[in-house]
Amino acid sequence: MNIKPILSALLMLAGLTVAAQQQHDMAWYVANAPFKMGTIAEPKFADRTFNIKDYGAVGDGHTLATQAIAKAIDACSAAGGGTVLIPSGAWLTGPIEMKSNVNLHTEWGTLVMFSSDHSLFVMTGGRGKPQLYGEKLENVAITGNGIFDGAGDTWRPLKKSKAAPTLWNDLTKSGGVLTPAGDMWYPTKEGSENDRLRPIEVSIASSKNVLIDGPTFKNSPNFAFNPKNITNLIVRNVKIENEYYAQNGDAIDLSSCKNAIVYHCTVHAGDDGICMKSSGTTEKGTAGLENVIIAENIVYHAHGGFVIGSNTDAGMNNIWVTNNNFVNTDIGIRVKSNEGRGGLVHNVYIDHIFMRDILNEAILFSSYYEDKRPGGSNAPAPAATDKTPVFQDFHISNLYCTNAKIAVSIIGLPQMPVSRIDLTDVTISADKAIYATEASDLTLKNVKIISPDKTVFTLNNAGNIHISNMGFDATAKTFISAEGAKSTGIAVSGTNVKSDAVKAAKGAVVIN
Repeated sequence: MNIKPILSALLMLAGLTVAAQQQHDMAWYVANAPFKMGTIAEPKFADRTFNIKDYGAVGDGHTLATQAIAKAIDACSAAGGGTVLIPSGAWLTGPIEMKSNVNLHTEWGTLVMFSSDHSLFVMTGGRGKPQLYGEKLENVAITGNGIFDGAGDTWRPLKKSKAAPTLWNDLTKSGGVLTPAGDMWYPTKEGSENDRLRPIEVSIASSKNVLIDGPTFKNSPNFAFNPKNITNLIVRNVKIENEYYAQNGDAIDLSSCKNAIVYHCTVHAGDDGICMKSSGTTEKGTAGLENVIIAENIVYHAHGGFVIGSNTDAGMNNIWVTNNNFVNTDIGIRVKSNEGRGGLVHNVYIDHIFMRDILNEAILFSSYYEDKRPGGSNAPAPAATDKTPVFQDFHISNLYCTNAKIAVSIIGLPQMPVSRIDLTDVTISADKAIYATEASDLTLKNVKIISPDKTVFTLNNAGNIHISNMGFDATAKTFISAEGAKSTGIAVSGTNVKSDAVKAAKGAVVIN
């Protein structure tokens, strides 16, 4: 019997049931977080409206409205704040700079088109100026149901490996520049010479009390939405529309934010879906990113549904990811970093996650992101530093996935194993089962792996593992295959495992 269609139906029913039962507002999530959240409150704005049409903007899709929008924002800010209205229409613009106490509001039918004139966005000595941005602000919002189009197709390169043949042929025939190897296409010659200048579509930085509610951000040249160093951040009802092949087309990237919630958002991404980043220096004992809730979102395609990293050097603490759906992403839960840009990431709670058609791992921890240890697996491990990735205290429960390539993969470092990871009430169907190397203190309770893989656990220097009430295919020949001196202290209980199904050093595995 082919169990995958049955499992898919059960998981879909479970997802619909949980979604129907657990749709909550922000106040509920803040009150019920598994850690003490800081205060999150919506910014308030004066009851004044500044229509960009009153400042000379013409919504014909051809007349540049940059100055008119800037004048409306300046007038609103000078008056003590209020709402800047971009009404329905097609508005062509250069960069838009936000100011404190301003709510930038769009109506149904509003299309904001950022200009394809790249000279408007160039910033000397670094990345191109963000298309919609603000820094050192308080009480700022972007609301309404309008669409912001970043003209990313005029900026982004395309890797041949990411493109369907028809897309590749159409683009290369349309013009642009190919690399000498013929494996990368750029829309312009300038882009091929200075790709690093591609701007982020929306970036609010070093600010307090920020609300993003309702807009669609699409076709971004780089990341779509990247709030940085924000305290008190609310992101809800946001849609990200980037093509699957969009180079660096991350959807929602929170960088070093505190007291933040992202909920009721829908994402199509060319890179990471909903991603946590944390860089820079922090006081000892503090984390750059802290007290974050990710709830009731859908990610349809992305490199990862929920992602941590790769920049984690400022640390992360207290993250709750709950009641989300990931469909057709490369990886479901993706935790990544590497030596040189790592830090302590801990107290992460992931529950009620429903996934389908995951191209690679349903769950991945990797401390080797874009890195390989020199000299092969027998090379001496370097000493841990303050830039070594530390992944510990992850609590994953009520996670269901059908049709992944690999169920779980945990890859730590010899000098810093991935540790204290527990999986409870997890069901995954996948081609391959569970792999762990350089990991310790793993707990699996009521985990079911539906897989044709002949080995359920493949372990290399992974120890202190507690497995109880484990479900797996009866066709599996080996329950545990363990190598490495650290693969000891493995306990199995409540699971029908025969001693000849274990391949490990004597005494390394105890079956009760």
